[in-house]
Amino acid sequence: MVAARDMPIRLGDMDNSLYLLFREIRRHSTVALSGESADEVFGGYRWFHDAETRWADNFPWINSLGVGHWARSPLLRPELAESLDVESYVADSYRSALRDVPRLDSENGVEARMRELCYPHLSRFVQYLLDRKDRTSMATGLEVRVPFCDHRLVEYVFNTPWSLKTFDSKEKSLLRSATADLLPDWVAQRTKSPYPSTQDDLYVGELQRQTGDVLADPNDRVNDLINGDWFRPMTNVATTEITTPARNDMERLLDLSVWLKQHSPELKFH
Repeated sequence: MVAARDMPIRLGDMDNSLYLLFREIRRHSTVALSGESADEVFGGYRWFHDAETRWADNFPWINSLGVGHWARSPLLRPELAESLDVESYVADSYRSALRDVPRLDSENGVEARMRELCYPHLSRFVQYLLDRKDRTSMATGLEVRVPFCDHRLVEYVFNTPWSLKTFDSKEKSLLRSATADLLPDWVAQRTKSPYPSTQDDLYVGELQRQTGDVLADPNDRVNDLINGDWFRPMTNVATTEITTPARNDMERLLDLSVWLKQHSPELKFH
């Protein structure tokens, strides 16, 4: 999966399971449909409906998913983290995203704020998901098409007032209503569920083992970048004591280790 993604981005078992899913589908078909961008277009993510996240001065997915953790944790060598200043980069990116938002003079309050939240999802967040989907599916020889990305649909729904997108206080209200006469009720009214992630302790134990192997290998170049003192305690505790951020950090460490071995880039420190 690191080779398919061509970058050391941590989604761990969720990347691997998506690859396995696509590989199984490819046994039966060469083309599949996927729902990427429906959440972005119709307001499906839970953070759209959370007041605290809605008004936070940051990308909502960073606040809600905790992905900003890596910018604040001592994952990298202190001098490298200081020179990168990732938090400032994220803040600058957010301000840039807000400047790009196409606005309507008639909108204010919640409607104006939801436009500010929805647009970065279309211009930034869904790009990441589409890249992941494309690379993962094509690694198995499967072509996955995304009807919700049709530009005519995106442009029309983007300019639909937020009050209509949530007229019955549910996520993706507009989509549910528009398809109510086409889908069984158990589909149209189904509660949104996140992409599944394994909760098996055996998986966490394997992360701990492989992380320990990387830290013990003086030839693994990832040790030139990461803060080993941050990771070592993770390898010596019970799997039940591993938090989600710690698990994510180990997945990120292993991704980066593999990527460095695949590409052998020249590392320069100033």
